[in-house]
Amino acid sequence: MRVTVDGVGALRFDDGTPVRAASGIAPLGDGWLVAQDDATHAAWRRPGSVTRVRVLPPVEGHDTFAAALGTKHLKPDLEVACPAEVDGAPAVLLLGSGSTARRVRGVLVRLEDGRPVSVAADLGALYGRVAAVLGVPADQLNLEGGSRLGDTVRWYQRGNLAAGVPSASVEVPLAGLVAAVLGRTAPGAVPVTRPCRHELGEVDGVGLAVTDAVALPDGRELLSAAAEDTPNAVDDGPVVATALALVDGPEVLAVARIPEIGGRVHKVEGLALREVRGAEVHLLAVVDDDDPDTPSAELALRAVLD
Repeated sequence: MRVTVDGVGALRFDDGTPVRAASGIAPLGDGWLVAQDDATHAAWRRPGSVTRVRVLPPVEGHDTFAAALGTKHLKPDLEVACPAEVDGAPAVLLLGSGSTARRVRGVLVRLEDGRPVSVAADLGALYGRVAAVLGVPADQLNLEGGSRLGDTVRWYQRGNLAAGVPSASVEVPLAGLVAAVLGRTAPGAVPVTRPCRHELGEVDGVGLAVTDAVALPDGRELLSAAAEDTPNAVDDGPVVATALALVDGPEVLAVARIPEIGGRVHKVEGLALREVRGAEVHLLAVVDDDDPDTPSAELALRAVLD
């Protein structure tokens, strides 16, 4: 597999403020919904416009969160953006990382009369089941990626080899997730099955860990991965490399590094499929640079599957 960067852009809202800490991306209407992991708003990126979409109420009066302000522990940490449906209409499912008790919320965003509306719910009981199925202690849970394969979401744990936690995943029915967010079923009743480990290797002694995933039409998946030198699931650390991995279930078929841009490693945290042309897969990726003052980058990626 070969990966190239065909384009780079900076995500800013229409008022000029930066889109912060982009962590997931999924199609919504005529554009893309981009999750911000340190805010209660998402960004709706449409042709010629980027607008805010409230997805959660303020947390203790705050809508944005930062370590420098002493509010990082309050952030909802929405990390997964996955295509979904609500009563037959297209929607986007957002999921928190589960890395703290404040980060176990699910959100559904759908359009009503062309305008995005959101509903959210606490899914703590479901996160507890995921941790148990993966065999991961609750304080090491860090669910950062999700891909939709038909009626199933494969939900990815971002591992940390330094802490002895491998990247892994489980399968959860999409309808169950949607029903839990809408309050139609108990979160703890949603089935969690098919745990799977993913060994992606390392770069300069730092393990590659899954940050997002997207399903291909043939059932395989592309995973984004980052080699981030951090001791746990909460603290940020230097990212020495990022990569794409082609997988078929537990089998890793290929791993290729994402080229640096201007001498910088961009931590891809969100992947969306634009189109497949033969052996070429065209992706839209968003980047979290762990800097609230820096606009999140948007990358046009092309993966050639040899």
